[in-house]
Amino acid sequence: MADDMIRVTYRIECAGDVEALAAKIASDQSTGTFTELPAETEAVRARCAARVEQVMPLKPLTVPSIPDPAGQGPYHRADVTIAYPLEAIGTDVAALMTIAIGGVFAVKGVTGIRVMDIDLPSAWACHPGPQFGIAGSRQLMGVEEGPMIASIIKPSLGLLPDETAAVVADLCAAGVDFIKDDEKLMSPAYSPLEQRIAAIMPVIRDHEQKTGKRVMYAFGISSADPDTMMRNHDLVVEAGGNAAVVNINSIGYGGMTFLRKRSALCLHAHRNGWDILTRHPGLGLEFRAYQKIWRLLGVDQFQINGIQAKYWEPDESFVRSFEDCMTPIFSEADRPLPVVCSGQWGGQAVETYERTGRTLDLMYLGGGGIHGHPMGPAAGVRAIRQAWDAAAEGLSLADKARDHPELAASLAKWG
Repeated sequence: MADDMIRVTYRIECAGDVEALAAKIASDQSTGTFTELPAETEAVRARCAARVEQVMPLKPLTVPSIPDPAGQGPYHRADVTIAYPLEAIGTDVAALMTIAIGGVFAVKGVTGIRVMDIDLPSAWACHPGPQFGIAGSRQLMGVEEGPMIASIIKPSLGLLPDETAAVVADLCAAGVDFIKDDEKLMSPAYSPLEQRIAAIMPVIRDHEQKTGKRVMYAFGISSADPDTMMRNHDLVVEAGGNAAVVNINSIGYGGMTFLRKRSALCLHAHRNGWDILTRHPGLGLEFRAYQKIWRLLGVDQFQINGIQAKYWEPDESFVRSFEDCMTPIFSEADRPLPVVCSGQWGGQAVETYERTGRTLDLMYLGGGGIHGHPMGPAAGVRAIRQAWDAAAEGLSLADKARDHPELAASLAKWG
C-alpha cells in the first residue's frame, strides 16, 4: 500500500446500501457536498478526495443500534475502510479528528457508526511518543523484571495533605513500586497540590534513604489551563518528583501536546471519559483507534482496566486493550506501560497472565485490594505479589495460598 494515505476503518450500519453510504461519507468528509460542484475537478479529487478501499459485510441486525425514525429493516452492517490522502490531513491531530472522525457521526442515514481502527502512515512518526514507556518506567521504579505492583491513595477524596502522607508511608513500607493520586484528586481546597507535594515527597525520600528503594509517586497535575498544568508539573519536578497522573480526555489533545513538549515527568494516563466515547456498541470509538493518538502524543503509562473489573467493561475488551497497547505503531519505543486496574486484588493475576500472553511487562494497580486487605496494606501487597508468583510458576491461587497466609486471606475475603 502507498504510504501517503491515512486509513480509517468504520463499522457502518444503515437500512439501505452500506457501500453507497460509505461512498457518501468518503465524499462528504473530503471534497464533496450534497450537490455537484464546478470546482471539484479531477485534479482536486486526485489530490484530496477520500476513497472507499474495502467493504467487509457483517451479519445484519433486525433492530437498529440507534432509533430509526423510518423504522425500516433489516439493518445492514459492514466494516468499511476509507483512505484519506495525507496531503489533505497532514500530521495534525485536530485535522485528523475533524475530517476523519468528528464529521462522520453527523451523516444522515446511519443507524450506527463506530471507528474501529486508524492506520497512520510513517509521516505520523513525527509525534514524540512516550518519553519513558515500558523500559523507562522500569528504570525509574528500579524494577528490572516482573510486574510493577502499584497502589492508589484511598479514600479517593477527603484526606488532608498530612493524612495522605501517612497513607504513602504505609504503602512504601508495604513494598509497592508505584503510588498515585486518584484521578479525581487534583488540587482541591482541602488538599492543594503544592501542600500535598510538600507532605509526600519527604516520605518518599526518607523511605529511599532507609531502604535504597525509590517509590514512584504520580501526582495529579491535570488542568484545562495548560499554563496551570505546567506550573503543577514544575512544582513536582522542583520537589524531586518523577511522575504525574494526567486525565487525558479532560486536558485534551492540545493540553497533552503542550505538556509533553516540556515534560520531565513520566506521564501516567487515566482515560476517564473514554466510556462516553465507547460504551454504546453501535457508536463511538474502539480503544484500538483511540489509544494510538494518545500514545503518539506522549503517554508513558496507560490505565486500561482489568479482568473482572469493578466497572462495566467486559474481560474481552480489556484483553484487546492490552494487546493494542503492546502492539507497536511505528517502533517498540512507542509502546506505553499497560496499567491493569479497577477492582484488582490478586485474584485475577493468573487469568490476566494467561490472557495477556504470559507477559510481566505491566503495572498491576490495587486500591481497595491493598488498603482493604484484612491483615493490612502490607499483607495486601504481599498477597498480590504471591498471586503473580503463582501465575509465573504455573500454580493455581489455591495451591499457592496453602503456605501463603496473605493470599489465603485475600481469597477468603474476595475469592
